[in-house]
Amino acid sequence: MHSTASDGSLPPEAVVSAAIAAGVHAIALTDHDTVAGVAPARAAAEGTGLRVIAGVELSAYQGEDETHLLGLHLVDVESMDRRLEAFREARHERGVRMVELLNAIGVKITFADVLEVAGGGAIGRPHVAKALVEDGWARDNRDAFDRYLGAGRPAFLDKRRLSLRDAIAMVHACGGIAVLAHPGGEGSLARLTALKEMGLDGVEVMHPGHSAEDRKRLLTLAEHLDLVPSGGSDSHGAPTGGRAIGGLAVPLEWLERQDARVELRRSTVVEA
Repeated sequence: MHSTASDGSLPPEAVVSAAIAAGVHAIALTDHDTVAGVAPARAAAEGTGLRVIAGVELSAYQGEDETHLLGLHLVDVESMDRRLEAFREARHERGVRMVELLNAIGVKITFADVLEVAGGGAIGRPHVAKALVEDGWARDNRDAFDRYLGAGRPAFLDKRRLSLRDAIAMVHACGGIAVLAHPGGEGSLARLTALKEMGLDGVEVMHPGHSAEDRKRLLTLAEHLDLVPSGGSDSHGAPTGGRAIGGLAVPLEWLERQDARVELRRSTVVEA
């Protein structure tokens, strides 16, 4: 799930409170390209019985195709933070440039508007979209993307790219396991086999955007390829539905299997 450290609507402490209220056993805070919310979330959860797993959602690329990769069970959070610093700086510069492009076509928002919306989080297109909505230049986020921010639109800028292979290696270097996020219908045997050869540890099976058929197929492939299954609400703060905190029940056994895989990976590294 996500917090205001990236594009969620709840601060990390409020994410923890909502998870406790929902009776959740464990959460993985996986903000986009930042781990800034992990420490405050863990501090808020201390003594409550809620387990907060240190995580991150990385935007990575295979050629021209963007893929989201979850880094779960990170041990060296500070190392991940340092590795992502350059990408955060690139996000900031990209945000400045997007505002300049909007201004050039007469859309008068300011970068200060975007910073206020981001609330200190890693800046992304959703923050620019929200600023456009709040300043009256778009009806909603979808309209903002359709008119200004989507691929091929006047203020679209690509982000600094991290290869999927390097993203997997980055997660492993920080003591975590690499899990393919919400692949949906693109989670094929051929694709997962190729990613496993790069070091992929698991695949997100349960996700609000997955159909029953997606879940069945992905779980079967995970078992076949010895990938650990994962799942989550992908909550950004929605109060109800499958994307709400606690809105998607994930088997506790999957977490136990992840823990076992983490220990196996770490023991292998130590022995090597």
